[in-house]
Amino acid sequence: MTALSLEERFRTGDPRALARAITLAESGLDAARPLLRAARELAAARGAAGTVVLGVTGSPGSGKSTLTDALISHLRSEGKRVAVLAVDPSSPYSGGAILGDRIRMLRHHGDSGVFVRSLASRGALGGLSARTMQVLALLEGAGFDWVILETVGVGQSEVDVAAACDHTLLVVTPAGGDGVQAFKAGIMEIADVIAVNKADLPGADRTVRELLAAQGLGAHDASTWFAPVRRTVAAKGEGIGPLVEAVLAHRAYLGAGGLHARRAARAEFEVRTLVQERVLRRARELSGDLYARVARGELDADAAADALLAGA
Repeated sequence: MTALSLEERFRTGDPRALARAITLAESGLDAARPLLRAARELAAARGAAGTVVLGVTGSPGSGKSTLTDALISHLRSEGKRVAVLAVDPSSPYSGGAILGDRIRMLRHHGDSGVFVRSLASRGALGGLSARTMQVLALLEGAGFDWVILETVGVGQSEVDVAAACDHTLLVVTPAGGDGVQAFKAGIMEIADVIAVNKADLPGADRTVRELLAAQGLGAHDASTWFAPVRRTVAAKGEGIGPLVEAVLAHRAYLGAGGLHARRAARAEFEVRTLVQERVLRRARELSGDLYARVARGELDADAAADALLAGA
């Protein structure tokens, strides 16, 4: 199979060509470059009215995968084509993605309007795979109406997802003080929509009140977007419609100009991520006994860093 024939198949919407293109992009192979250019060209042609790229994040156990599954069902009932990119922690043994409860999405495997792919984080800074942005670009180019990026939901990935997507959905639960932790960690600043999932549990009303109150603590003016807080019970498919409406309301709030600005920031994040990846790879190749010399006090860390950057 030549790169050109694969590109032609990708442009016609062949799902197998898309899967192959993602494999090439995730592997960082040069053969992915013409496919990525084609994907960006196709996405640009669709303009601001194109794919809705939604990031879903939140603490482990908040029900992100169950909520994503419920979103798929709701959007498919509206005739939307949906792709899901799930970024998982890497296995310490194989280096591959630990799929966990992604298995629940297998009920959509026979639906040609749904595409689900897991990527391993491979220890990437921020918890997002270094190739996440390229895969998102391919999914946008493939013409899906919605692309949902579900993160590992730990540490910096909760912030980085905002740089990777048009809209960020933060999932919290009444149990375990998730609502309080959300604004303690500053995550409130990146959330465009908030879902209080498992809202049939005790404490849901209190969590909603805390989240709404927290939004009034920061500096704001008449144009400030306050993230809508929606109650959901994803396991029962409850509250999903209002959640989708809240995302679309944020899209309308951004307008074409706001979406363009977010996508420009996404491009910056993508380039910066690739630079980090390449510099670190080159540093590993050049390091030799440099780290040991720092440990022995023969060289200071700043000088070692300068030497590696000069060589990179």
